[in-house]
Amino acid sequence: MPIKRMDNILIVVDDLEATKAFFIELGLKLEGEATVEGPGVGALIGLTDVKATLVTLRTPDGQGVELDKFHTPNPIRFGPVNAPVNTLGIRRIMFEVEEIDGMVTHMLAHGAELIGEMNYENAYRLAYIRGPEGIIVALAEQLR
Repeated sequence: MPIKRMDNILIVVDDLEATKAFFIELGLKLEGEATVEGPGVGALIGLTDVKATLVTLRTPDGQGVELDKFHTPNPIRFGPVNAPVNTLGIRRIMFEVEEIDGMVTHMLAHGAELIGEMNYENAYRLAYIRGPEGIIVALAEQLR
């Protein structure tokens, strides 16, 4: 059976409000926010005594980003907050944008840190920025 689509990606965060604001500034739309808890949730994710706040955001084309703040059990930080891009695991999310310079300037004004920029084979302009929780976002603008 083939995969039909990707529904969302989960990012566990400590500062839910700052991270939510960061993704809204990028252009994602808030779809919903809810608190989940109880044995059914715990059985699904392999934890006990779970209580978490979930925020669902969507890109303009409908892709999902879910932010989770665990109230119980306590979240576990694995490695440094600002881990480098070559750290094992999922390291970044990439979005295609228009007017990358304006987007980078906008995000820097809202607290993002610029990691680097480049042109890739005269096909794309790329920029890596770091937001709250050390989240790395790659921005890509297709060159015409």
